[in-house]
Amino acid sequence: MDTERLFGLGLEPVLTTSELAEYLGVQVQAIYDLRTDGRGPSGIRVGREIRYRVSDVRRWLDGLHEPESSLSSRGGEH
Repeated sequence: MDTERLFGLGLEPVLTTSELAEYLGVQVQAIYDLRTDGRGPSGIRVGREIRYRVSDVRRWLDGLHEPESSLSSRGGEH
């Protein structure tokens, strides 16, 4: 099923654990470890597999941003 058709149905694309790991540049096991520790993105269980909504991944990544004050406290590095 192509992405345009999903949007036409009002459905959001989802990523597999492998796709998410590839996007983030980490091993698949790192995603599993993050989820086990309660620090990973929320997922949807589909049978034995986990899928991740793109919006959930974006929200999770936004929550990982370092505060601006920590960047400015490095002595003005940019």
